Amino acid sequence: MHVLPSSLFGRLVLVLLAGLLGAQLLSVAILFQDRGLGVYGASGLQSAQRFADLVRLLDTIPAGQRQQFIRVFNSPDMRLATSDAPLLGDLAEEPKGGLGAIFRALLRRYLPDARPFRVRVTEAPAEQTVEYPMGHMHGPGMGMGMAHARHMMSMGILPPESVGLAAEIQLRDGSWLSFQHRVPKEVFQWSQRLLLTLGVLSLSVVVLSVVAVRWVSRPLSVLADAADRLGRDIAQQPLREGGPSEVRRAARAFNTMQGRLARFIEDRTRIVSALSHDLRTPITRLSLRAELIEDPELQSSVARDLEEMQHMTKEALDFLRGVEEREPIQSIDVPALLENVKDDVEDTGGEVLLERVQAAPYPGRPLALKRCITNLLENACKYGRRALVSVHDGRDRLEIRIADEGPGLPEDQLEQVFEPFYRLEASRSRDTGGAGLGLPLARNIARAHGGDLVLRNRPGGGLEAILTLAR
Repeated sequence: MHVLPSSLFGRLVLVLLAGLLGAQLLSVAILFQDRGLGVYGASGLQSAQRFADLVRLLDTIPAGQRQQFIRVFNSPDMRLATSDAPLLGDLAEEPKGGLGAIFRALLRRYLPDARPFRVRVTEAPAEQTVEYPMGHMHGPGMGMGMAHARHMMSMGILPPESVGLAAEIQLRDGSWLSFQHRVPKEVFQWSQRLLLTLGVLSLSVVVLSVVAVRWVSRPLSVLADAADRLGRDIAQQPLREGGPSEVRRAARAFNTMQGRLARFIEDRTRIVSALSHDLRTPITRLSLRAELIEDPELQSSVARDLEEMQHMTKEALDFLRGVEEREPIQSIDVPALLENVKDDVEDTGGEVLLERVQAAPYPGRPLALKRCITNLLENACKYGRRALVSVHDGRDRLEIRIADEGPGLPEDQLEQVFEPFYRLEASRSRDTGGAGLGLPLARNIARAHGGDLVLRNRPGGGLEAILTLAR
């Protein structure tokens, strides 16, 4: 199972997005942690100042009149109470960090003197309550995930449902003043504008990463497409030499390679064509002189040799023309083409069975395809007694299957027969085969149309040629 994408574009996008989004998430975590500490500090400062001011005020008021002032200051978010003994009792815990430590340090700073006091802080991630002697106060419940929730809230990543601050201090007359303040949850909620800013920033990072990777990898895709087209048409238009210096160098090198290949093929075709033309002249003269031989047996032998030489020369020319010929692409009526080739092969003594053909017009080179199919039908009739032709048409390709009833081929030679001048039979007699250029020519024509030609042995005996043409 492949985890990474197969394309270079996909891999670059994955690496960039993973790195950028990872850095973005880390920055967001640091931002939320700093924001949480800042909010905690501001809340503790406000509560500590308010509690210290109340202590100073109640110290100056007689004990009998304090309840009137306490009823005035009490509200749903803040409660005051006086007692002869501490109300928190064993529930009081020394804060070790977070808002509790901040609240305790601020109380020490703002209280008028160093008198004993106790502090309790609760953070509730859900609507849960803890019973205090002064009444209900939002706080954490029990559960295995509570410690993790507290840690997330202390970092500012998970906003608490509410925060409760509880403290008690001994007044000058020996009584205890208890203070309970609930900080509203709205104070700790994240700003919608902040979340929107982070969302827009993350989306911008993703879009810019995709655009940048596409801009970098697109020249490679263009080069790959050009290389693929080069195999079908050596005379295609050269690449545009633009963009960054590396892209221009690659395009220039590709165009240079294309020009050298085109000149090489043109020179080779010209040389072989000239040689073939020069060979035909002496062959024609020898044919005329063979007519003057008086011995009938010798005359017949010389005539067969000359005919074989002429046939080999023609096949060599056809092979080269099949690679290089500049035939324009036309819309081909596939059923009509197959019927035409069938008639030509049957005129030379072959037997062809053509199934009913239903195929859409195919854009291709009609003469080249006719030569390709003719070679396949002639081979099937020659080595397999008769040819059976079927057509399978699809949206992306046209498939022509030509089967025979012969002995087939050894598995290790199904590819070797496509090599130029390769023959299973060692002699070059026309009675046992041609020059070994028919199948290479047919495959070259198929690949020039974006397809291929393969051979396979049929399960019931015989050989099947599968001609695939890309639409």
